[in-house]
Amino acid sequence: MSILEIAGLTASYGVSQALFSVDLTVNEGEVVALMGRNGMGKTTTVKAICRMIASAGGLRFAGQDLHRLSSDRAARLGIGLVPEGRRCFRDLSVRENLIVAARPGPWDMGRVAGLFPRLGERRGQNAASLSGGEQQMLAIGRALMTNPRLLILDEATEGLAPIIRQEIWTAIARLKAESGMAILLIDKSLKELSGISDRAVVLQRGTTVWAGPMADLTPDISERLIGV
Repeated sequence: MSILEIAGLTASYGVSQALFSVDLTVNEGEVVALMGRNGMGKTTTVKAICRMIASAGGLRFAGQDLHRLSSDRAARLGIGLVPEGRRCFRDLSVRENLIVAARPGPWDMGRVAGLFPRLGERRGQNAASLSGGEQQMLAIGRALMTNPRLLILDEATEGLAPIIRQEIWTAIARLKAESGMAILLIDKSLKELSGISDRAVVLQRGTTVWAGPMADLTPDISERLIGV
């Protein structure tokens, strides 16, 4: 059953059109990779889903028309975002960053600390004192504390050391195996995406140009459309 349904989505920044025709679905419990070269509309698609930018076309979440909702109402409906660039509240502690986003559900501080033990160890530290990798874990934990039905991770491993990237990918694999949560992933690492994603959607110049099972994304297709 689809939890997110996008059809013919368009969006613009002022007079500059960024999305021309994006088609994308995410089913309950499914991991979908949203792929494409830089500047092809991936983050703009995320902004449209989260109601951070005006858009038109089909855009439904859990059966509701997202165009009718503000960003805060979309979040309360069950969309959890881990934004590009982390955006932790630097002057708040780890604990405060987590509880400020908390909504009722199975994800609480204890469960987040079970996924990322470092956050439990550093719960009293300000976010500004954390390493980049720890801040990324905090951003993921904060999104989980909203107890989302759909978790969106926008470049969650970008700029991190290899060992930290692996910790993040291991955590995402655990989320898939243990939570049954729907996940939309944006990342440049085809190897890791291939190991965890059920399906892929590829954007080119703001348009969906390929969609299908991850196993069908052959090296030839990825080289031609993604350049990896």
